[in-house]
Amino acid sequence: MYRLHKSTNEDPSMNGKWYARAVPTGTITYDEFCKMCQSNSTVKSADVESVINEFFAELKRQLQQSHRVKIDGLGAFVLNLRSTGAATYDAYDVKKNVKLVRVVFTEERKNHQKLLTDGVKFKELPHYAPPQS
Repeated sequence: MYRLHKSTNEDPSMNGKWYARAVPTGTITYDEFCKMCQSNSTVKSADVESVINEFFAELKRQLQQSHRVKIDGLGAFVLNLRSTGAATYDAYDVKKNVKLVRVVFTEERKNHQKLLTDGVKFKELPHYAPPQS
């Protein structure tokens, strides 16, 4: 689902133009997700939960060791830093200059198609009043 949004970006090439934004229509909880996985396999929800928990624990360990983690059929995870600059090499202080650490996920591609988003269909979100121009 998507909703149209009028840009207020300071860049004149974007300002005032309309863009689509993805809109989630609900949230699946972790427990619900594990139960859904259980219904499509031969393992119990608790087993699914155990594997997912260990997956995230190991993913965190590997990312903190500066590894890029590539999962075939899914994509790759890597840490990304946002920092401010320092006037000189010696003036740079990681504790002061690094402002944000986040995980970046890049979806895997095969034959130039992204595996998770291949086949996505677009539908405008119903039951909302389109914004006025």
